[in-house]
Amino acid sequence: MADVAEKAGVSRALVSIVFRNQPGASEETRQRVLRVADEIGYRPDSAARLLARGRSRTLGVMFTVHQTFQTDLIEGIYPEAERLGYDVLLSATAPGRSEAKAVEALLSHRCEALILLGPDAEAGYLDDIGHRAVTVSVSRRVPGARVDFVHSAEAKGVRQAMEHLVELGHRRIVHIDGGRGPGSAERRRAYRAAMRRHGLESEQRVIPGDHTEQAGIETGRLLLAERDRGLALPTAILAGNDRCAMGVLMALTRAGVEVPRDVSVVGYDDSHLSHLMPIGLTTVRQDATLMAEHAVRFAVERLEDPGLEPREAVLDPKLVVRGTSGPPPDGAA
Repeated sequence: MADVAEKAGVSRALVSIVFRNQPGASEETRQRVLRVADEIGYRPDSAARLLARGRSRTLGVMFTVHQTFQTDLIEGIYPEAERLGYDVLLSATAPGRSEAKAVEALLSHRCEALILLGPDAEAGYLDDIGHRAVTVSVSRRVPGARVDFVHSAEAKGVRQAMEHLVELGHRRIVHIDGGRGPGSAERRRAYRAAMRRHGLESEQRVIPGDHTEQAGIETGRLLLAERDRGLALPTAILAGNDRCAMGVLMALTRAGVEVPRDVSVVGYDDSHLSHLMPIGLTTVRQDATLMAEHAVRFAVERLEDPGLEPREAVLDPKLVVRGTSGPPPDGAA
C-alpha cells in the first residue's frame, strides 16, 4: 500500500480508504489509485484483513482424490459458500496422505469450519475434530460425534434399485460391497433386506469390493472366471457406487458380455461420469448440489450461532433408469 501511495502521490491512509471502498476520496483520486495498483500488480490481502479482525471466513473441505461424486459435491460447495461470504480451501486425502494430515492442514490455515466429504475416521477422532472446530460430515453418519451430518437415505435408494431389478424379473442379483466407503454399510444392509423381502435370500451374494473402478474390474473378472468353470453369471449387479459399476462394465464388455442383454448393472451416486459413457448408467441419484448447500449452511449457521446443537439432514435419493438395466436373458431369471 505504501508503494501504491508513493506512485499515486497520495497518503497511505487515502489508499486504504480507496481499497476499503469508503467515502473520503474523490472519484479522480480513486481511479488513479486503482490504476497504479493495477500497474504494479498490487492486490489487497483480504485474508490478512479478515485475520486482523479475528476471522478467516474460510471453510476447509477435505476430499478424496479421484472420487468423482466428491468432485460434484465440491462444485456445489463453492457457489453456496461465496453466496454466504465465505472462501473455500481444499485439502485432499490420497495414498500416503491421511485424513488426519488433510484436516490438520486445513486447521493450520485457520479455516473456521470443516466440511469432510466421506470421512473414514474413527468416531472418537471425528468427535475430537468436532470439538476443535465446527464440522460437517457429508455422506457418512457417525452417531455420538459432535458434528453435523448430511447424507442421503441410503436404504431408500437401494430399495428403489432393487425394486427396479426385481420388477424386471431378476432373481440372481449380486451386490459389490463398497468396503469402508461412505454409505457402504447402509447399502449392504439394505441389499440384504431387499433380497429377504422378495423371497430371494438363497440368492444373496455380497462380493467384497471398494468404491473404485479397480474393484469393479476385479469383480467382473471373478464372475467371468466362475462362468468359465461352469457357474452361471448373475443376471444383475448392484455396485457400491458408479465408479465400481463402470469397472464392472469394462470387464464384462471386454469379455463379450452384453449389458444389459446378458447382465444388468446398476450404480449409486449419479456422478457426472455416469452420463458420459457410451451407454448411460442406471444409478441411484444423490443430489450433490443440495447436499453441498446443506453442508455449507450447517457450517455457516453454527459459526454465526455457536449455541446451535449439531443437526442432521437426510435427503431423498432417486433411481435414474438409463441403458444398463433391462430384463434378464430368457430362461435365466
